[in-house]
Amino acid sequence: MIDQSLPCVEASVAARPLYAVRPNDLPNLLAKLTTVQHGYLTGSGFTGGAGELALLPGDAGVVGAVSGLGADHGPNAFGSLATRLPEGDWTLVAGDFDLGTAALGFCLGAYSYQGFKQPKRPVARLVTPSGSVAALSQARAIWMVRDLINTPANLLGPAELADAALALGAANGALCHRIEGAALDAAYPTVAAVGRGSDRAPVVAGFTWRGSKAGGDAPLISLCGKGVVFDTGGYDLKPSAGMLRMKKDMGGAANVLGMARIMMEADLPIRLSVRIGCVENSVSGHAMRPLDVIRTRRGLTVEIGNTDAEGRLVLCDLLAEASDESPDLLIDCATLTGAARVALGPELPALFCNDDAWAARLIAAGTDRHDPMWRLPLWDGYDSWLDSPIADLNNVSSKPMAGAVTAALYMRRFIAPGVKWAHFDMYAWNDATRPGRPEGGEAQIIRAVSAAIAASLPTA
Repeated sequence: MIDQSLPCVEASVAARPLYAVRPNDLPNLLAKLTTVQHGYLTGSGFTGGAGELALLPGDAGVVGAVSGLGADHGPNAFGSLATRLPEGDWTLVAGDFDLGTAALGFCLGAYSYQGFKQPKRPVARLVTPSGSVAALSQARAIWMVRDLINTPANLLGPAELADAALALGAANGALCHRIEGAALDAAYPTVAAVGRGSDRAPVVAGFTWRGSKAGGDAPLISLCGKGVVFDTGGYDLKPSAGMLRMKKDMGGAANVLGMARIMMEADLPIRLSVRIGCVENSVSGHAMRPLDVIRTRRGLTVEIGNTDAEGRLVLCDLLAEASDESPDLLIDCATLTGAARVALGPELPALFCNDDAWAARLIAAGTDRHDPMWRLPLWDGYDSWLDSPIADLNNVSSKPMAGAVTAALYMRRFIAPGVKWAHFDMYAWNDATRPGRPEGGEAQIIRAVSAAIAASLPTA
């Protein structure tokens, strides 16, 4: 899952040309084609619209292809080519598009989860375009995220997710740590409480990394991920339909690892600290119960209003530890609430941020990179909805509204004063296949976040 070789890209070889054009560029392309190709393209009704694809005839059969871009400048404009083009090698002819973006989109559409079933046909291969090193690094990170989320929960338990996190850290020269057993019970009591119901013990996995040009005073970026490998809901059991996609409940952890991978492979001049809470929320005689009270790492006591609101319990101890290190920016990612999906749908992760400047940077990077997000408020007026009569707070709101907001407010209680913090509530899944976005696990906001962090760093 960590080693991603991208079989859809090829080193420089003899390859058929692939033209990508917008409607206003089509006349220029037609003037360069043979008479037969010109006639075929115009006769077939090709306009350069988004999603159009035409194969160019020649004496040797198919000798080239033309893809329509329409007005789409994002990577998904190239997202169906790997599976629609004939097998073999193709080389992009430069045009009104970014070659790196095109390579990224081509790779995103070439992905398929191959743990148990091979694709019906090999994908087409793209000759690596000039200047696409960063794009291919991002593609490998996204393939890794997708593989982690798509792996069935019987094969990806807490231990296996921790192994993947530590393998990624080790591959990039990071200092890795793994906490489990009695040490985890003492250091992360809420993670332990969530995992107590499963026969597969919880693990907190993490690593620290420093870029080759980062000194001891380099910006410290801290990442925390919810790694619930399967969520039954605990004693507040989900209905069967609600469990169908719960292998993806570790999507926050997977996306944190993808984000970290991009930044490490780019060798950003930062210090990076990563924490993943790897756990299964199950039902047994050892599982936490509704109305139990748990003491957190921060010392706050939490009444369990609902055992299915376990993600914020997994994260709160990690956030407390991470924020006590005074990072320059603390980010967490989680498939946390259905309320965020009701508000924003599957394609827009919800951003909650206690710093307006960082929120603006993140949103701008998401727009620029076609990796979107939408900011929701940390509304102070709802904070009292988390009050409990017997503990410092409840893990769920007393009101059936603003569930994504109150979940974020819960976690804000554990952030040390003065720490800049961004929380992403994401879906991490594609319900259906579209160009560049195969059905299944998905990476969200990792390109935007890594770009925003890179842009915030001082230039030499």
